[in-house]
Amino acid sequence: MPCKGRVEWLRITPFLLLHATCLFVFVVGWSWAAIAVAIVVYFARVFGLTAFYHRYFSHRAFKTGRIIQFLGALLGNSAAQRGPIWWAAHHRRHHRSADQPDDIHSPEQHGFWWSHMLWFTTREAYTTDRHIVKDWLKYPELRFLDRFDLLAPALLAASMFGLGELLRLVWPASNCNGWQMIIWGFVISTVLLYHVTFAINSLAHKYGTRPYETPDNSRNNAWLALITFGEGWHNNHHFFPKSARQGFRWWQVDVSYYLLVLMSWLGLVWDLKPVPARVIATDVSLPERSA
Repeated sequence: MPCKGRVEWLRITPFLLLHATCLFVFVVGWSWAAIAVAIVVYFARVFGLTAFYHRYFSHRAFKTGRIIQFLGALLGNSAAQRGPIWWAAHHRRHHRSADQPDDIHSPEQHGFWWSHMLWFTTREAYTTDRHIVKDWLKYPELRFLDRFDLLAPALLAASMFGLGELLRLVWPASNCNGWQMIIWGFVISTVLLYHVTFAINSLAHKYGTRPYETPDNSRNNAWLALITFGEGWHNNHHFFPKSARQGFRWWQVDVSYYLLVLMSWLGLVWDLKPVPARVIATDVSLPERSA
């Protein structure tokens, strides 16, 4: 088993401070406006991560133009989970050796907390395997986002402060202000988004059902699917990762896919890769296969 590396505590100080900043909620209080904005910002960035960072940049599950490609990358980047090229490189490596010794964030190999969050705190994880993402290196705007990956989160935080101050001035009854909106709309929503995203690496490889026989321990988890816009159908995804749809069955809610379909109707994306009928028929939980 390769060395996991060691935690670079100094490097991840901003990550730790962001968690500690959540405690300022007891100072700034709350308002319905701040909570509503936090929910909207959370789910907008869920879509940026799931539809673009994951399904597009990591798996090329659909096609789009350069402008939407950049805007999708920018939205994903605002989640403060590094740049699209770095993210795609690590995810592609995960699929090449899922739950094997070379999988840096496998709970099977390294335990829950390492797979959940400690893996990206190492020097080894900080770098990008450029050979595995050559298809994206030709775009200077994507390289820019990777190089200055704190710019989009900083702009989002500033916009949250500005929105809060605007509400304070034009709608005093909202009981909202800039600092409160930063805490709810950026800090709390970002920390929540961190751990929901990380849970796909940790919980979705430990808890749930396995309708498909894959060489890894990926599992379908309906609760995770709801809060990640479909990413919780993780066993489905590992069985056929090329599909733009991860909820293979009609009852498997996959909001990111529904939004991508809507975007395709508007001509913003196209060539959404479907789930072949032969893949669905391979589901070992289907009645005809359990007979």
